[in-house]
Amino acid sequence: MNSVFMIGRLTKDPELRFVAGSGKAVANFTIAVDREFSKEKIADFFPVVVWGKQAETTSQYMSKGKRVAVRGSLQTDKYQDKNDVTRYVTRVVAERVEFLDWGGSDSSGSSSSQARTTGNSSSNSTGDSEDNFDFSAFQSVEDEDVPF
Repeated sequence: MNSVFMIGRLTKDPELRFVAGSGKAVANFTIAVDREFSKEKIADFFPVVVWGKQAETTSQYMSKGKRVAVRGSLQTDKYQDKNDVTRYVTRVVAERVEFLDWGGSDSSGSSSSQARTTGNSSSNSTGDSEDNFDFSAFQSVEDEDVPF
């Protein structure tokens, strides 16, 4: 089984490209993931690639410093560099990217409401659809503010 789930912060803005010929979107970014049980504040840096509509949405709504959750798998590729040396690159191929920080984004689009929700329900406890739900109240909540 090859499965990865991690939460971290983007180290720079995602780079969106489109594959020549097919026009399929691909976004590359790196996330910094804190080591949970380290006495010192240490982070590991993981390159991530995401394809299709999620790539476009990630590029549109995420930027350096924003927190994301990534679910996917590890993939290692090898290639020959210009000096004919074999190089290996390991990255996370994302199946899903969840946006955990939302400051300054436009929340009116349906794709953004799908990306921001972590539940499967299409309504909140008051019966309003998630498109009408005000997520701004959650922007200021930090990990340190949670009592458990």
